[in-house]
Amino acid sequence: MHELAIAESVVEAILERTEQRQVTTVRLAVGKLSGVVPDALEFCFDLATSGTPLEGASLEIVEPSGQARCHACQREFDVDDLILLCPCGSADVEVVAGRELSVTSVEVV
Repeated sequence: MHELAIAESVVEAILERTEQRQVTTVRLAVGKLSGVVPDALEFCFDLATSGTPLEGASLEIVEPSGQARCHACQREFDVDDLILLCPCGSADVEVVAGRELSVTSVEVV
């Protein structure tokens, strides 16, 4: 379960920047094509925050949809899984959004 390693990295990054202040809310963007399961990440976040100033903080996850661009017809289109096929039928596509995994904001007291 790589979500635990991700949660631990998020907690570590936040602790480095908040100087041990109490954190109440963490907001993440987890793209639908990132390969991260938001429910698993939320479970692991609770484990990773135990005994830290983030313990008890709420985790809010936004899941941006995937976007791809077709090299054949230049169309941009939505993708929600890794079956990357343009509506024109071409498989010559490039993912341009949906793989993000980032901390978008943190609330501290």
